[in-house]
Amino acid sequence: MELAAAVLRFLVYLFVSLIGLAVLAAAVMYVVDRSQTKHAIRRNFPVVGRFRYMFEHLGEFFRQYFFALDREEMPFNRAERSWVYRAAKGIDNTVAFGSTRDLRRVGTVIFANTAYPTLEEDSVPPNAYIIGPYARKPYGTDRFFHISGMSYGAISKPAVQALAHGARKAGCWYNTGEGGLSPYHLEAGCDIVYQIGTAKYGVRNGDGGFDDDKLRAMAEHKQVRMFEIKLSQGAKPGKGGILPGVKVSEEVAAIRGIPVGEDSISPNRHPEITDAASLLDMINHVREVTGKPVGFKVVMGGFCWLRDLFEEVNRRGIESAPDFITVDSGDGGTGAAPQPLIDNVGLPVRESLPKVVDELRHYGLRDRVMVIASGKLIGPEYVAGAICAGADFVVSARGFMFALGCIQALQCNKNTCPTGITTHDPKLQRGLVPEDKAERVYRYQRSIEKEVGVIAHSCGAQRPRELERRHCRIVQEDGLSVPMDELMPDRQDGRSSS
Repeated sequence: MELAAAVLRFLVYLFVSLIGLAVLAAAVMYVVDRSQTKHAIRRNFPVVGRFRYMFEHLGEFFRQYFFALDREEMPFNRAERSWVYRAAKGIDNTVAFGSTRDLRRVGTVIFANTAYPTLEEDSVPPNAYIIGPYARKPYGTDRFFHISGMSYGAISKPAVQALAHGARKAGCWYNTGEGGLSPYHLEAGCDIVYQIGTAKYGVRNGDGGFDDDKLRAMAEHKQVRMFEIKLSQGAKPGKGGILPGVKVSEEVAAIRGIPVGEDSISPNRHPEITDAASLLDMINHVREVTGKPVGFKVVMGGFCWLRDLFEEVNRRGIESAPDFITVDSGDGGTGAAPQPLIDNVGLPVRESLPKVVDELRHYGLRDRVMVIASGKLIGPEYVAGAICAGADFVVSARGFMFALGCIQALQCNKNTCPTGITTHDPKLQRGLVPEDKAERVYRYQRSIEKEVGVIAHSCGAQRPRELERRHCRIVQEDGLSVPMDELMPDRQDGRSSS
């Protein structure tokens, strides 16, 4: 009894102490709020006004889990994310009762199934495509879905390791992003696309130009199969890469050749590239030094510059052409970008991709230049739609982030990612186990290619790359769909309309 009474007295004392501390804290906050001049709400409504900022912060999380419908979130809704999660985990991805997708919305893609779909025994595996036939070491792959650029620094060490090992098992390539080549990209033995951003991290000299010895050193890695010159990306066209200083660790700084803890801001463009001729000069220089295929990544705004480029290619000879063009979408993702750019600049890939393909056809370069589609293409319907529009390959970054376990917390630029994907905080990275997540990367990649094949077979094609614009219909304002080949006819003999 005495022990119970003592415990009770202690609990009462603790409770009263906590109440006293709470009152004292509220009094201190009251004085601070009334005297500060930065926040009008807190000055007029001390203590209570603080809840406004807390609710504003928590609102995005409550909306995601409790209030938003399955198909209405941005940038990716719950239905899209859930499909990726299930695919990556290898669990049943079938659904029952009926679709939750509104097929009447303008822009909705509907695939035109045939009365005589392809039988399982008639289907054939994806065909291999060769990129860079004029390079000393061309690259061939039969995979059509790959990992888009994600820099070490923007994402964490265990995230890079998981992606690299997953790519190796799936047989797809992994784009380094503009942050240079880390040991974690190489350790798994996967195929790598080395992206050269405007700061040329990893291959730059003291003046910010190319160091050819460093270029050759990168090319000596057998895993580095291609080089991609980044002109722009969909999330921030006209703006270089942004890596907040809080994410520039000693190792990241050493790989990039930049100061520790300082914001890493890349130039808005490559200073050497001012027109079509200088762009081709850079492409051919990198291809000559490395001996490997070279292309460029761009988000489209207009098309006149592209026509100038193709005309210059035809003047110089077809061997001078870029080996591939990665067409990024104006709604692409990034770790950090100015909101005016991420919201308002750059054409979405659904508009720009078919026009780029048409321009290549017009100038007789379609068979020479491979086309890679990028930007929010995380599900089989988006990948199949891009192939219908003319893409040879599709790449995704955020889809593979979801496969790693990303919950769309929107903390990529703050080093506080709760899943360990975009943070360098060891405590948060601990939650991401590369061995487990590599399996999820592998399963997601294979699930995409399998489900795109299911769509292709429904349309009567034997394999995904046989999908054409006639297989895809797009819903218009009147609620009726129109075939893509009528909206965007393949212009073999004339220029695109814009």
